[in-house]
Amino acid sequence: LSRFCVLQVAVVCGSCVAGGAYVPTMAEETVIIDRIGTLFLAGPPLVRAATGEYVSPEDLGGAKLHSEVSGCSDHFAPSEKEAYECIRNVISTLNYDPLPEEAVEHDSPLYSPDELLGLAPQDYRFTLPVKLILSRLMDGSRFQEFKANYGTTLVTGFGHVEGHLVGVVASNGELSHDASLKGSHFVQLCSQRSIPILFVQNTAPHTAEPTSISQAEAHSNRLKAQASMMAAVACAAVPKITIVIGGSYGSESYVMCGRSFSPNFLFLWPNARVALVDSRHFSRVPQAEDSGCTGDESELKHLKEKLEEESSAFYSSARLWDDGVILPQNTRKV
Repeated sequence: LSRFCVLQVAVVCGSCVAGGAYVPTMAEETVIIDRIGTLFLAGPPLVRAATGEYVSPEDLGGAKLHSEVSGCSDHFAPSEKEAYECIRNVISTLNYDPLPEEAVEHDSPLYSPDELLGLAPQDYRFTLPVKLILSRLMDGSRFQEFKANYGTTLVTGFGHVEGHLVGVVASNGELSHDASLKGSHFVQLCSQRSIPILFVQNTAPHTAEPTSISQAEAHSNRLKAQASMMAAVACAAVPKITIVIGGSYGSESYVMCGRSFSPNFLFLWPNARVALVDSRHFSRVPQAEDSGCTGDESELKHLKEKLEEESSAFYSSARLWDDGVILPQNTRKV
């Protein structure tokens, strides 16, 4: 049905077992109710018969499990009342209503956009909670978050800017495996509904290289998930706007629709840094193992200074690699 633009949503307010579990998991968006809704292919009696294990319905397929671990559910609701409120919000983001022809007054954010100047990250070793930024960009500071409890290092959801419905994909830390899968799912939803996507980019510093087999496997799985999201971003036939509010480094800058993916508009805050690697990661000059000599400190210093200069937002904009440096407090207007 999705192929014919007949969109489906589901509220899990009971037990969905075996074939019944496919109905909510194949819907466009799913809300599951805590302590009431459950999803599993085989219930506790069959698990006990097959493996001898005693497991509760909540542990096997409850709301928290599917909202935080498996990602099968898109929205967690503490009660039925909140579930139906959530599903109303979901319906409002299906983008069925045409934009009004006449000018309409829109709600201003509850928090002043001028405060964005003080929220611009200066230290790229850390990332700030990106919802602080979004609360100063969205109409009425309203944000319908998608998979809020799953892959929390990426924030995805729907909101309005000056009355225009947009999908938001915002960095909230290192882009993990789960976060990448969530991002891929959300970008596909926006493409299906013809909703423009706003990418808010502030990639986290890279972690150390894997030193064990298990770490290497986890790293490999994370890269595969990022590749999935990268493909979704490349194939999404909707307008894309990217704003770099902090660091933009490495593979995550590609996944978050960086310069290489030619977004319709690409803006940078004055504090933004765009580079393949962070200059702070140049701790020593690479050298042959059998050379027995120390790295050239002057060469390292020159390389760091060059990288620091050329990763500046102003260096990038001066060469027309983007659409300009904007003041943080003017982001919503731009």
